[in-house]
Amino acid sequence: MSSLVRFGGRLAVRLRSLTRPQAVVLMVILALCAGVWWSAGSGHQGLALSLVAGLLLAVLLGILHLSRWIGGVYRANQNAHRELRTVVEQLQRRVVATVEKERLTAGDRHQELTRTVTRGLRQSGHGTDLLLRAQSREIEALVQLFQQFTPRAPMPSSGDFALNPTDLLELLHLVRLRRPRLVVELGSGTSSVWLAYALEQYGGKLVSLDHDPDYARQTRTMLAAHSLNAVAEVREAPLRELTVNGKTYQWYDAGKLTDLTGIDLLLVDGPPAATGPDARYPALSVLAGRLAGTATVVLDDANREDERDAVRRWTEEVPGLTEERVLLGRHAVLAYSRTGAPVTV
Repeated sequence: MSSLVRFGGRLAVRLRSLTRPQAVVLMVILALCAGVWWSAGSGHQGLALSLVAGLLLAVLLGILHLSRWIGGVYRANQNAHRELRTVVEQLQRRVVATVEKERLTAGDRHQELTRTVTRGLRQSGHGTDLLLRAQSREIEALVQLFQQFTPRAPMPSSGDFALNPTDLLELLHLVRLRRPRLVVELGSGTSSVWLAYALEQYGGKLVSLDHDPDYARQTRTMLAAHSLNAVAEVREAPLRELTVNGKTYQWYDAGKLTDLTGIDLLLVDGPPAATGPDARYPALSVLAGRLAGTATVVLDDANREDERDAVRRWTEEVPGLTEERVLLGRHAVLAYSRTGAPVTV
C-alpha cells in the first residue's frame, strides 16, 4: 500500500508539472479511453473500434512528434558538440602559440642572462685582480714604512679619508730626499704622525691646520702618544670666507698662518671637498708668498677634477711653480723656485 501511495504522490507531482498543451493531449487521450470503455460496455462495437482507431492515431502522432523532438535535440547536441570542439581547438591553438612565444622569449632571456652573467664574471675577475694588485701594493708600502721607523705607540689606520700607505711612502720619500726644515700640512690626521716621525729623524718641524676641533684634538692626542709634540704642532683654523680672483671660498682662517715663513714643503690635503667646489684652490693664493726660495707643493686627491683644475691654475698664476710629476698614488707634486731655477734633490 505504501508503494502505491508513493507512486500516486510522484504521479501527482508529474501531473502538476505538465504544460498546457501536454495537459490537453492527456485529457483527449483519457476521453478516448473512456469512450472506448463506455462503447465496449454498451455494445456499440463500431464506435469502440472508431475510438480505438482514433486513440492509435493519436499515439502514432505523439510518437512522430516525440521522434521529431528527439531528432531536434540530437541535432542541437551535435551542433553544440561541433561548436565546443571548435572552441577547444581554437583555445588549444592559442595556448600552443602562447607557450611557443613564451618559450622563444624565455630562450632569448636565457641567452641574454647567460651573456650578462659571463660578462659579469669577466668583469668581476678583472676587478678582483685589480683589487689584489692594489692590496699587494699597499701591503708592500706598509712594510717599507715600518722598516723606516719604529713607532713608540700604535700607529693610526691609513686609507679611507687618511692617506694610503703608497701615498705615505711617496710623501716620506720626498721628505727624506729634500729634508725640509718647515712642513705645513693643510688637514691633519694619520699623515701628521708619519710626517712627524720623518722630521724627527731628518730634522725639521711640522705645522698642521685643521678646521674641525675634534680632528685637531684627536691628532694632538696621537702626537702626544708618540712623544712627537716637540716636532709637530696642530692648529685649529676654522673655515672663513676668502675671496680669490673675485670668487668667494670657504678656507682656513689665514690669521693662523701669519707667523709661518720659509715653508719648504706644503701638503695640501684640505679643506674637504664637502666644504664647497674648488675647496683647495685658495691654498697658494694665501701661502705662495710664504714658501721658501725653493719648495715643494704636494696636492692630495689629484685624481679628482677640482684638484686637477687647481694644479693647472696654480702653474699659470704662480711664477716659478711647475708640475714636477704625478706619484704612484693620488698625489700631484709641484716644484717652486722663486728665482726660476730648477729644484734639486
